[in-house]
Amino acid sequence: MSPVFIETAPVGTKIWLLNLGYVETDEGFLLQGAGLSSASNPNPPSPRRKMVLISVLIDHPTEGLILFETGPGEAYPEVWGPPINDIFARVDYSPDHELKAAIAKTGNDIKDVKAVVMGHLHLDHAGGLQHFSGTNVPIFVHEKELKHAFFSVATKTDAGVYHPKDLNTKLNWQAFHGGTFEICQGMILRHAPGHTPGLAILQVNLINSGTWLFTTDQYHVHENYNDAIPHGWLARDQKKWVRSHQMVRTIAKRTNAKIIYGHDKETFYKYKHAPDHYD
Repeated sequence: MSPVFIETAPVGTKIWLLNLGYVETDEGFLLQGAGLSSASNPNPPSPRRKMVLISVLIDHPTEGLILFETGPGEAYPEVWGPPINDIFARVDYSPDHELKAAIAKTGNDIKDVKAVVMGHLHLDHAGGLQHFSGTNVPIFVHEKELKHAFFSVATKTDAGVYHPKDLNTKLNWQAFHGGTFEICQGMILRHAPGHTPGLAILQVNLINSGTWLFTTDQYHVHENYNDAIPHGWLARDQKKWVRSHQMVRTIAKRTNAKIIYGHDKETFYKYKHAPDHYD
């Protein structure tokens, strides 16, 4: 593994955790073995899990506003269509969950975002890219994720997790390569394949609140990290996921990082979210 960078972001850097709404789904997608039947219990319950959709806004003194992931986008139940929305059902909707409104809570405007960083391109994370189509705002993503997402849509493989709407040439795609990419002072992307070939976690080192790791869907929920339980039906390459898990644990130990999982609402609510911020 490459060295763990400890350079902090400049004085004045702020982050806001954005709540972009909730979906509910079967735990079998999130946790390996959830709802598993046995000879003695052939028909166990199929628990459903309410998950939060998260984005992060960073105000960096030299780079301006940087957005980490964009959520599912506007009117996403209609965009996704009935089959997917039935499995990943929107619940407890509020207009405050729209990306524009969530950013406005911070006192900023989506039009002022200078760059977007994508952990991966699944439809519940990349839907909000619609707001940046036709602009010159750079969309940073690992090259393996970009290639895999376009391939999946073009060939209709891995159907349902990537959406054609989110993958268009009017976006200013900026691919990064290799294991790490320093976006700017105090912000590092780290390639963490497993859930997808090009998934990347974001490490932000702040002066007062310390190091943050935004794992996107390397971990959907806290059990994936704390108990090392791999994903369920959403798993793709488990061997690579295990290696990525070891990397994240090492970084977290060395930096005493706060970890924000991709969809864990209990963890999300342990921390302040917009309009409150961390620096």
